[in-house]
Amino acid sequence: MAMWDRIKDQAKGLQQQAQGARGPAGQQQPGTGGPGASRGSGGSKEKLVGLLKSQLGSLKTELKSGAYRDASMAMCALVAAADGSVDPAERHHVENLILQNDVLQNFPPEQLRQRFNKHVDQLMFNFQQGKADAMQEIAKAAKKPVEAKAVVQTGFVIAGADGYIAPAEAQVLREACTALGVSPQEFGL
Repeated sequence: MAMWDRIKDQAKGLQQQAQGARGPAGQQQPGTGGPGASRGSGGSKEKLVGLLKSQLGSLKTELKSGAYRDASMAMCALVAAADGSVDPAERHHVENLILQNDVLQNFPPEQLRQRFNKHVDQLMFNFQQGKADAMQEIAKAAKKPVEAKAVVQTGFVIAGADGYIAPAEAQVLREACTALGVSPQEFGL
């Protein structure tokens, strides 16, 4: 568990660093990036995504269960569909991110594609039912705290791959934290 404490401490440091870019009343200072900044501005979320990706990689040997695989694919589908739609280019992009993810390379690519696309198809057919099904799949990883946190980390890495976490993506990440019994504050959500 000491590693998770380090993750929390590093995440807190990044949050404090981001808050340091704000003025006394929480106002964004010119040139510091922030919620209204462009996608390419980077900032603390980008650093947090990099940190989470690195730490997730260090758990590669522990993350080989079917529950982690299935929950991660449901999480990735929810992140992709967070805004209510997934166009073919976005689906392809997220699928490539999944296949390039070091930890997810523990699993055959076709298994990952099949599970991801199944969830995306369900979300596009009936978003509310697809979301409920995906959350049910995600919740199965709650039995193992390391896997539960890794599912959120995987979702965070996918959501932040473009250097920006959209509000809708942050919302599904928070909901996944709740389903997994993980504190959203650990991830700055």
